[in-house]
Amino acid sequence: MLTLVRPQYITNENGERISVVLPVDEYERMIQELEDMDDVKLYDKVKNANESSMPFDAYLKQRAAK
Repeated sequence: MLTLVRPQYITNENGERISVVLPVDEYERMIQELEDMDDVKLYDKVKNANESSMPFDAYLKQRAAK
């Protein structure tokens, strides 16, 4: 999801942008979107790996037996 960001810039004495100020809700939304994208990348990596898998409940039973 592409979201509109309304940054405010802090500049140095030469007018160069050195920092960005964002409303907290926009910052939190950006962080959530980055985390979601990271989850998708990890899912794709695992899905494309040629490794065996098992149902989650079977994994939990196997782990509890150790």
